Amino acid sequence: MTPHNKLFIPGPVEVSENTWAAFSRPMIGHRGEDFKNLYRAIHPGLQTLFGTRQPVFLSTSSAWGVMEASIRNLADRGVLCCMCGAFSDKWFDVAKRCGKNAEPLQVDWGKHIDHKAVERHLATGKFDTVTLIHNETSTGVMNPLEEICRVLAKYPDVALVVDTVSSFSAVNIEMDALGIDVMLTGAQKALALPPGFSLFAVSGKAFARAEKIPNRGFYFDFLEFKKEQANWMTPSTPSIAHIHALQFKLAEIFEEGLEARFARHARTNALVHDWVRTAGFDFFAEEGFRSKTLTCVKNNKGIDVLEFARKLRDKHHLVIDPGYGKIRGQTFRLSNMGDETEETVSHLLTCLDDVL
Repeated sequence: MTPHNKLFIPGPVEVSENTWAAFSRPMIGHRGEDFKNLYRAIHPGLQTLFGTRQPVFLSTSSAWGVMEASIRNLADRGVLCCMCGAFSDKWFDVAKRCGKNAEPLQVDWGKHIDHKAVERHLATGKFDTVTLIHNETSTGVMNPLEEICRVLAKYPDVALVVDTVSSFSAVNIEMDALGIDVMLTGAQKALALPPGFSLFAVSGKAFARAEKIPNRGFYFDFLEFKKEQANWMTPSTPSIAHIHALQFKLAEIFEEGLEARFARHARTNALVHDWVRTAGFDFFAEEGFRSKTLTCVKNNKGIDVLEFARKLRDKHHLVIDPGYGKIRGQTFRLSNMGDETEETVSHLLTCLDDVL
């Protein structure tokens, strides 16, 4: 039997056997009472994780579907795209492909989005929508969400869309308190579910905006989601297996406790950071703005990163990421999100030392 290669890449992350068991529960119909009861049962927990009293929606898509949907549902006058890595850069491209007037707020990869720069751009009056990735997975940068939200609070006519794909449920994010208008996440990161599913919530302000925007389409129309959720349904056929697995995962999360979960991610992240320093590597992300769920390691030692990753996989059956996009080989990424513990992360670090 071929040994299993365990994932320590920043998404998709390792999925537990218990989660897979929940994923394979018997199928139910998506227009019957069983499904309504399932959605109704998981909803309060989702609202708690989002920090919102707004409805939380289930999208059978990657998070990119909702990222594009946010542009199509909200953007009118102009979109300010906060760009600090591969995924935030791509959001700018997506906005332009949707025919929107989009402008970049670009910083070098590895740097964070400065709230003062956001304020300077918003003061021009050119924008009614801002896109922000909280935790830029390609570079390991965690942007200062609270500071940026305080700026947005001064511009009530501007909608803030926040991608929390690789930070959601690993750090505390209170959507309503922060004034976020669309908060979205994916299943395959800290939630440790199989990929292909996403969650999002929309503010009252954003719903009102969407009502005035033409050509929203159907599959990702926020108003369709709102109408169907009122009856505990989705606009189109969802991946019911994902929702069964999500129900199991929510029970697991709340059994551990949110504060304990956040603390566990902080501890495992600190272990990785200690290893980076001890091994003589540097961090790609600037100090003070580093992710709590993954670490982007700068290859200042000039090792062959692809060979390093290959040896780790062949000898120890552990998989790490050899860098994303234009920094492939110049960096490598180590994930500590999802179900990982101090024991499992320590094992990874011991194995890294062995092949280094």
